[in-house]
Amino acid sequence: GHLPTWLQGILLRNGPGMHSIGDTRYNHWFDGLALMHSFTFKNGEVYYRSKYLRSDTYNCNIEANRIVVSEFGTMAYPDPCKNIFAKAFSYLSHTIPEFTDNCLINIMKVGEDFYATSETNFIRKIDPQTLETLEKVDYSKYVAVNITTSHPHYDSAGNILNMGTSIVDKGKTKYVLFKIPPSVPEQEKKKSCFKHLEVVCSIPSRSLLHPCYYHSFGLTENYIIFVEQPFRLDIVKMATAYIRGVSWASCLSFNKDDKTWFHFVDRKTKKEVSTRFCTDALVFFHHINAYEEDGHIVFDIIAYADNSLYDMFYLKNLNKDFEENKKLTSFPACKRFVVPLQYDKDAEAGSNLVTLPSPATAVKEKDGSIYCQPEILCEGIELPRINYDYNGKKYKYVFATEVQCGPVPTKIAKLNTQTKEMLHWGEDHCWPSEPVFVPSPDAREEDDGVVLTCVVRTDPKEAPFLLVLDAKTFTELGRATVDVKMHLDLHGVFIPEQNLKTETE
Repeated sequence: GHLPTWLQGILLRNGPGMHSIGDTRYNHWFDGLALMHSFTFKNGEVYYRSKYLRSDTYNCNIEANRIVVSEFGTMAYPDPCKNIFAKAFSYLSHTIPEFTDNCLINIMKVGEDFYATSETNFIRKIDPQTLETLEKVDYSKYVAVNITTSHPHYDSAGNILNMGTSIVDKGKTKYVLFKIPPSVPEQEKKKSCFKHLEVVCSIPSRSLLHPCYYHSFGLTENYIIFVEQPFRLDIVKMATAYIRGVSWASCLSFNKDDKTWFHFVDRKTKKEVSTRFCTDALVFFHHINAYEEDGHIVFDIIAYADNSLYDMFYLKNLNKDFEENKKLTSFPACKRFVVPLQYDKDAEAGSNLVTLPSPATAVKEKDGSIYCQPEILCEGIELPRINYDYNGKKYKYVFATEVQCGPVPTKIAKLNTQTKEMLHWGEDHCWPSEPVFVPSPDAREEDDGVVLTCVVRTDPKEAPFLLVLDAKTFTELGRATVDVKMHLDLHGVFIPEQNLKTETE
């Protein structure tokens, strides 16, 4: 096929790539050592490159020729030959663990720089053109957080907004929202943007020792949306995991009889809305988008009825019978919640406070809290992406992977959230990755542009390829076949040519 002449830049993606070192093997697919790969678009041609993230974790494991750094689903024991005193000390030092810098989930932009990210307090700067690994940044030096999300937001001024959990800091466990500026004042050129990091606000955890797990958060023009789900980390279990010989993942539990709470923070006043909003127990990883309309916040997420998705990716389950055994007990649903921030305070208990034309409801309870029930926009999609120019605004289109009865995507989908119509792309024996939307330079409409995805074939003899679709019609414009073993990745970004620092040849 042919690529649009304006498509110039780099699609940079990240994901787990190496799952065994020497005679040792990770337990979980999400634990694998980070492997970045890139597709560079230049004058209608595509160049491929891949490289392992040379994290401290990678270097220590390779040097020892076995897994010596713990990951979320795999607890490692660095030196079995240590004497009893050194062992006891090692157990104590794992109480609040020194987390891994195996940043395998996403890529984040900070000013002109790019960082590989995961959910720990470490991020690694990378060169998007050579995929070289550069310096390590520890968030906890600038803000009291132990874990962070790998899905930050960017505001119109280029500031990065992200959230992290501060575990039992000064006797409190809280969720901290912080802001990183894209650049530093001229007179402080030698300082990093992280030195100017600022805490926007914090939301206290409902439980001191059981903060919730979260992978992303939402944003509108005036509000930050944080969903506190009953999928929680047990801090006491986590502190004793090393000594008990179990993974940190085993310290997560889902309580199906609990509620899910919604928190809305006013971005101007930095104060949380006092009304308590809740819904039934759910587990979710990805926010899609959110916006404000007539005194309501409308937000869309991909939600599950339980936490079975994480368990599906234990490597013992990803065997040759995977195709047959991969049935999900909970199917992803694209849920739209409509939350009335402005409502009649004298409304009777039991009345629906949603005044927008929507099947979603928000019912006032006797205790003054508001119980929300969503509208289901569609089922069976994951890894959602939008045209980011519409982030926090009323929007129409979601680009996502489509899953059928198992967790591995088999198609790419485009959902019209207003009409619920869907377009699909799929081919037999193909596993596509998260679709990335790239707007055309003269875009007039939300879906003017292309969708990029890298596709792995289930037959190892068939070469993988990068696919370019017209975002409007979902017809194929072109594909670039790459004759290498390509890994299934997680998330990534498209970096337009003008956002790349000039190449030093």
